[in-house]
Amino acid sequence: MGPAARAPVVAIFEDSSARPRGTGTGSGAVWDDAPCAVLVVDPSGTVVGANAVATGLLPQAVPGARLEEAVPHWLADAHRRLTASSAPLSGPGEAPGGEAGGRSLRAHPARGGNGDVVWWLLDDTELRLAEDALRGERERTALLAEVSETLSATLNVERCTEAIVRLAVQHLADAAVLIAPAAGRRLPVTHGTPEGPVHGTAEADPETVPGLSEALQGFPPVPSRWIDPALLPDWIMPPRFDGPAGSVVVTPLPGHGVPAGALVLLRRTGHAAFSRSEETFARLFAARAGAALSAARLYAEQAAITETLMRELFPPGLRQVHGVEFAGGYRVSELKEWVGGDFYDLHPAAGPDEESLVVLGDVCGKGLEAAVLTGKIRNTLHALLPMAGDHPRVLGLLNGALVSSHHTRFATLVLASAARVDNHVRLRLTSAGHPPPLIVRADGSVEEADTRGSLIGVLPRIRARTATVELAPGETCLLYTDGITEARGGPLGGDMFGEERLKDALGECAAMPAEAVVERVRMLAGQWVAGRSHDDMAVVAITAPRTVHLSAVDGHTRGRYTT
Repeated sequence: MGPAARAPVVAIFEDSSARPRGTGTGSGAVWDDAPCAVLVVDPSGTVVGANAVATGLLPQAVPGARLEEAVPHWLADAHRRLTASSAPLSGPGEAPGGEAGGRSLRAHPARGGNGDVVWWLLDDTELRLAEDALRGERERTALLAEVSETLSATLNVERCTEAIVRLAVQHLADAAVLIAPAAGRRLPVTHGTPEGPVHGTAEADPETVPGLSEALQGFPPVPSRWIDPALLPDWIMPPRFDGPAGSVVVTPLPGHGVPAGALVLLRRTGHAAFSRSEETFARLFAARAGAALSAARLYAEQAAITETLMRELFPPGLRQVHGVEFAGGYRVSELKEWVGGDFYDLHPAAGPDEESLVVLGDVCGKGLEAAVLTGKIRNTLHALLPMAGDHPRVLGLLNGALVSSHHTRFATLVLASAARVDNHVRLRLTSAGHPPPLIVRADGSVEEADTRGSLIGVLPRIRARTATVELAPGETCLLYTDGITEARGGPLGGDMFGEERLKDALGECAAMPAEAVVERVRMLAGQWVAGRSHDDMAVVAITAPRTVHLSAVDGHTRGRYTT
């Protein structure tokens, strides 16, 4: 049998009376030269034989000695249970084991014919160490997986910070302190104890904590044995940390390109100091924590930038300006979208004798790409406000800007210049490829404004016709996008809302305020689509109010009149 086939041999004697008894080599016993410790014990618990390995490991285990006085209690208890029972010997997987002479042993019994038991004590110290190391690595791997899963569940910086110190206190230390990169002269600090995290700031110098300044710059940590806990400043100590620190680890939190901060781990005096393996594991923990914290900060920064940019794309709130009521409503094509291709703007007149300009448009497409072109059109129109009195010129310049750009989308627009004249509102309306505005008269009749024009951003030159409309008190002009009339829904889900249905709805809105007209149209369109997919929708109402405070018209005239 070759070396690869070697295995422990357990000898079972049928007649123990035929066995020689001895204490070591030379006794003639078959176990004298065994590479492991061997004890022979009679049913009464007296040692009757031991080889040299056994006496070297257990000096008191000599023939005649009582077993409970010569060996560890786990082996004496195992012998007592075995001799008190007539059951078969335990299998290899159930063999008793424990410590003896600084070694880890596993005892395998063999019963003789006269009741003696031969205990073969196999040294499995290296196996136990390997098993413990493997078990520790599995636990650490599971912990790192838990850390990654927990920290990846949030992109909120504050909650991510709290989760880091909470996990560190649960698994690594008695207390943890997370220090973020300095904000001016102050350090954002999160203290963590079993009672929970505490956020704050400290106007302190990182140099007062050994290794902290380097960790905040992303340099490797200094060994914990180089840090004297007695030199830690008060600002680094958690407010609810009950006891002086006996061991400290300072490790960086690596981020995406730049450090995400530093993590300080504290253990109380009397607790085990951080070992080298624990320091290494703390760095692995910090690497995952830093990546999660860096991702959360990046998301927060991008969200803030997006919110700032989106704010400029949102439709503005409309109000009454110089005796003219304006109201608007907007609904994007998908619930997940913030902005789309439909838009409207109000540019109030500087004085009561000047015209306020309303713009309502529809960019081809929907979603973010359409919103980008929407922003460009709105910015261009804002720059063209000085010539807003000339609608064809404004549309021509805007058309030239879009035709010469890299965008392949086009847009439709309608311009409305409104001014109060006595108790009426005078409108100049110009459509460029857009559905003509609808006029709601006081008697409930609805008519289309006589204006037409070509699309914006398609041809080198455009043509547009301007219509002038007078609104009596209580009458309204409605500007809308085709997302209203082309919305599909109804009982069967495939019918368009259509212009006739829109006109019928507006006929019921005679003498209503502008805000009420907008809400009525939005409500009917929303009920029509009933949650189905639809295009962007935008609507603006311009109304000549029935009652006007003259002081609101020019800011000087006192009194009021009602029509």
